[in-house]
Formats: sequence, C-alpha cells, structure tokens
Amino acid sequence: MLTCARRRIALSRSLRSFHYSATRQREPFDPAAVERISEEVDVCIVGAGPAGLSAAIRLKQLEQERGKEFRVVVLEKGAEVGSHILSGAVIEPRALNELLPDWSSRDDNPLKQPATSSTMRFLTKSFSIPIPHPPQMSNDGNYITSLSQFSAWLGAIAEELGVEVYPGFAGAGLVYDEDGKSVAGVRTNEVGLDRQSRMKESFEPGMEFRAKVTLIAEGAHGSLSKELVNRFELRRNADPQTYGIGLKEVWRVDPSQYRPGEVVHTMGWPLDYKTYGGGWVYHMADGLVSLGLVIGLDYANPYLSPYKELQRMKHHPYFARLLSGSSTRIAYGARSLNEGGLQSVPQLNFPGGALIGCSAGFVNIAKIKGTHNAMKSGMLAAEAAADVLSESPGTETNAPSDMSKYDTALRNSWVWSDLNEVRNLRASFDTPLGIWGGIAYSGVDSLILKGRTPWTFRNRTGLTDAGHTQPAYRFKPIDYPAPQPPLSTDLLTSLALTGTNHTEDQPVHLRVRKGGVEDLKLRKDHVQRNVSEYAGLLQRACPAGVYEYIEDEANAATEGWNGHKLVINSQNCIHCKLCDIKVPTQDITWTVPEGGGGPKYTIT
Repeated sequence: MLTCARRRIALSRSLRSFHYSATRQREPFDPAAVERISEEVDVCIVGAGPAGLSAAIRLKQLEQERGKEFRVVVLEKGAEVGSHILSGAVIEPRALNELLPDWSSRDDNPLKQPATSSTMRFLTKSFSIPIPHPPQMSNDGNYITSLSQFSAWLGAIAEELGVEVYPGFAGAGLVYDEDGKSVAGVRTNEVGLDRQSRMKESFEPGMEFRAKVTLIAEGAHGSLSKELVNRFELRRNADPQTYGIGLKEVWRVDPSQYRPGEVVHTMGWPLDYKTYGGGWVYHMADGLVSLGLVIGLDYANPYLSPYKELQRMKHHPYFARLLSGSSTRIAYGARSLNEGGLQSVPQLNFPGGALIGCSAGFVNIAKIKGTHNAMKSGMLAAEAAADVLSESPGTETNAPSDMSKYDTALRNSWVWSDLNEVRNLRASFDTPLGIWGGIAYSGVDSLILKGRTPWTFRNRTGLTDAGHTQPAYRFKPIDYPAPQPPLSTDLLTSLALTGTNHTEDQPVHLRVRKGGVEDLKLRKDHVQRNVSEYAGLLQRACPAGVYEYIEDEANAATEGWNGHKLVINSQNCIHCKLCDIKVPTQDITWTVPEGGGGPKYTIT
C-alpha cells in the first residue's frame, strides 16, 4: 500500500507527464475532447472541513476494526487544509469525544481555551443591557478556538491514519455512471486556462476520482450540493434552505480588556427591528478576541451593507472599550451559514453517495453552533459507507452504493434531537409574529417548551432569501458613517487581511447564468433589474467588494443598461457565496475557481 505522501508524489508526476505530452498553448479548451487521468478509490470526500475529515478519520478507524482496507481521498479547494474555513467558533466537543476519546491528551490539540462564562446583551445605540439567554446557549464544557486551526489539526490526524488529503484540488464536477442515474465520483477543476478558456502553457486537465461512495462536505450552498439537490430532488420533502452571512474579525486586544474564556452574544443595534441577526465576542486563547456579526439573508432592504453594519457596530461604547488601548486587528473574513434548521434538511443520500455537514445544513441556530453536528454526520456517513464497502462479494457490484442507512441513522441520532428541540426558534421570526414576536416566542419555547410542541413552523410558500428582498423605492438609503481607523476601515483594507489570492488570468468563477444560459442578453437584463429595482444590491451586500455596477457609456450598450454595466472583481472573492444566495434575480452562479485560489485563513 502506498503511503499518502507517496501517492501524492505519484499523482503529481502523472500530471506533469500528461501536461508536457498534451498541452497546446492558447488553444481553446474542449472538455469533451480532453483526456483525463482517472483514479479508482473507495471513498471520495469533497471538502476538508470538520465533517469531511471526521468521515475520513472514522473510515480509517473502521478499516482497522474490520481488517478491510479502504482507500479514502479528501479533496480540498483551499491551498492548505483550513485555509477556507471560518467560524466563530465555540465548539461543543460531543462528537469529538466520540471520534477521538483521547483528543485532550494530544499536545497539539487546538482546544486550549475552555469557555468560562456565557452572557447575552441587548444593544441600543448607546447602551448595553444584560438579558437572559436561552439555556441552549450555555457553553459549559465548550471550547473557544479557531475552526481553521481545528480543521488543520483534524487533517493531520487523518493523514497519520492513511487518508489521502489533497489541498488545492477543487471538486468542480460530478462524475455519473453511463445512464446518468447515479454518482460515480468527482472531477477536479482544470488548471492553466486563461479568461477565454484557452489552454496556457501551464495547463493541466482535471482528474477523475471514481469512487464507490462519494461524500459531499463542501459547506453551505456548495456548487456540487446544489446540483445533487436538483438532480435527485433531495429537497422534495423539505423547506428551502435559508442562510445568514457571518462577518468576523480577530483582534489582539489590550491586556486590560482581555478576559480569557468569556463568551458574549448581542442582539439589537446596529440592526433595525425588521432585520434578524446578532453579534458575538469570544475571548480566545493567547490574548485574541473573535468578534463579528451574523445577519439573516432574508433581510428586505437592498441598501443594507453587512460589512458596514459590522464596522458601525464596533463604534458602540461596549465594543469601542473592548478594542481600545493597544488593540490591533489581525484578521477578517466572511462566509454564509445555514439557518433553515430541521425543516430544511434534505434527503441525505443519493445514488452513490451522501451529503454531510453544512452541505446538508445541521447548524443549531439557537446554540449558534454546527461543528458538533457536522462531525457526527460525517461519522455516521462513514459507518454507512464502511457497511457498503464491506458487503459480501456476492452483492451486485454494478449497482450504485446505497447510503440510505446513513439518512436513517442520522434521523435516529442525537443530531436530530439537537435540531428538533430548537426547530421553531429561527422559523418563528418568519411568521406573522415578526421580529418582536419571534423574540417572545423563542424565549418561551427555549426556556419552557423546549421544542415539546405539536406544531412545526414551515415555509409553505417556498420563499427564499432572495425572494424576501424588496424594491429599493420602498426604502431610504442607509447613511453609514465614514470609516474611522483603526476601529473601522474601508472594505479593501479589511480584505487584505484575508490573504485572498486568485490567479489573475483564469476563467471567472462567478458567472451571470440562469437555466444553463449565459449570454449578453441575460447580462443586460441582470444589470437592468438589479440597478433599476434593487439599487445594485450586490455591490453593498458582498463582503469582499466583488461586484460593481459602474457607469460605462461605451460598453453599456452591449453588456449593460442605461449607461451602467456589471464588473465582477472575481480576484477579491472569499468564497462566502452570498451573491449566489441573495441576488434577487437569481442569476449569479458561484463555481469553484482553480484549486488553491481564495482566502488564506489561519486563525479564523
């Protein structure tokens, strides 16, 4: 058996050999004509986050228990494991205790700072008022950490056990069987194409990893997950998934303001009473503080800027005091997170594989945590996959792997109970109760009822976050204050802290595309509706400055409207996927760029 390192070397040599024999500089790329390297594996996992890596680790544990070898490959689009991972994060170690019972005795484990207190505050413009928090938000026994570092640590353990982890390999497409009715693996992205999709001298075709079981762990609103949900109608018995956008900064605070282990959540200002969301402050280890703001993407006002709301929040007296003295900001990032809860969990299995982690949507919004559920889902999927791979030789080998045992196991697990208890809390804010009614209902349900109700709030209309957006004429533009460094800064200054980098001359991975159509008429229609009706929402909503609707009389006639055209600064993209979720016209499609491109988070 080749070790992971030796397999990686062999893979790299194969790619280089293929590159020199097949590349023709600047010829158009024809995906139908390209010859691809194909690798046969037992399990291919897309995404090296907590869910994907927990699945990989559990598979290798089962390999040892059963004496049957499983070849497990994890594809990660980030340049390094953890570089695209961002969260608060306070981790409930329940799943970790099951997966690695001896984790606390490992000297390199990143869970060094236990949570010591949990409080909640309601903010007005000038005051910070302590309020009771739901019992689900208690953090006794939990740990404050960097989820990026936590994922990198799990990745190292996975490799020690023999998992082949390939950073920089973006899962770009699904491989189907001959009749297209089941998934047979994953195709990675091409590397070395220019903006016109012509082959550069550095061109390397994507590879196929043909797998008996394919596990999708690419996070919230991933491109492969979207395809699978639509192709196999996995959401036919579930509500649409809804999302929030979380923006985060990490500060090294003045020692006088540092309280290790303190956890604080906020409601209220700077958001208005019609907008769902809240802030957080987590005092991490080593003098660091994680702070941020989550805003539900069902907000109505197209003038709202999540980034500017975060910057404004830091000028509240509570935050200004926290960040006073010698405090220095050292990191920034943003990502979308699932908020739909139990009602939005789709069917988890499809022919040939399954959805795990945030690809399925296991975030407990009341707890503001999802890592424990994501990890457990990966472990349960691994156990179902091991059963499939261990079937007797007489079993029909041409049939697609049936992962329905995983779907059943998860619905019978503590993950389901965890989500069931809080299923009505976030959903209550999207009922006739409104924001204030949602707060009141959530208080009663979390403190007294604890989910023991005969009803479940459902999204019967199927309204998505994009559908909640209202025309700009119904609102007044929001007058955000100018940045006041060092407490608040412009967006590009913050973006520099993400380490984001994409190869400049590559196909744009953010496409104006709808129903498979991508042409100038669609682009013109996009500009017309988004500028005239929604005041160019994306140029405010995007937390990385990717989208601009600029005045350009010369080119607007062919690709724009009324003297405006859309500019997509894809090199700024931090892969949060807000655009794909929130754009009212639902015609922005996020796809994976070349493997390795994007943010480079290390302490987020």
